Amino acid sequence: MEILLICRALSLSLFIDRGECFTINLLTDDINPKQMSPLTLAFVGDAVFELLVREHVVAKNGSMPVAKLHKKTVKHVCAAWQFKASLILEKVLSDDERDIYRRGRNSTGSHVPKNSTPKEYRSATGVECLFGFLYFSGEIHRIHELFEYIILNSNI
Repeated sequence: MEILLICRALSLSLFIDRGECFTINLLTDDINPKQMSPLTLAFVGDAVFELLVREHVVAKNGSMPVAKLHKKTVKHVCAAWQFKASLILEKVLSDDERDIYRRGRNSTGSHVPKNSTPKEYRSATGVECLFGFLYFSGEIHRIHELFEYIILNSNI
């Protein structure tokens, strides 16, 4: 029996005998995202979103100096760009996803980074909350769908 392991952003896929595929979400089986605070979900969602952006930047640009990769990535993980992503996602979110987004958007603390407006920062937190919720819910496929929709409808 041949086993091929592929680790793509956010999941570990096991391809056994080049047929069946099993996806394992590491460390998330015992976590109920409905019981987590929106800011905790956003904390993890921020990492999820950045990993997807990094994966996309590398796929699009190939091998190049890390400083250039970092510069390209940072442009798309800031509050202003995630605000634009929230506007793109408005059309495709389910009612439940919209509720999770609103929960995150409305729970932002009082600190706003100097390079963004309060509206941008709150919306970015909503996007991060949604991605964190989907991650802990094991909805890795949906995360990729939403991120691909953002990519197709933006200039990244």
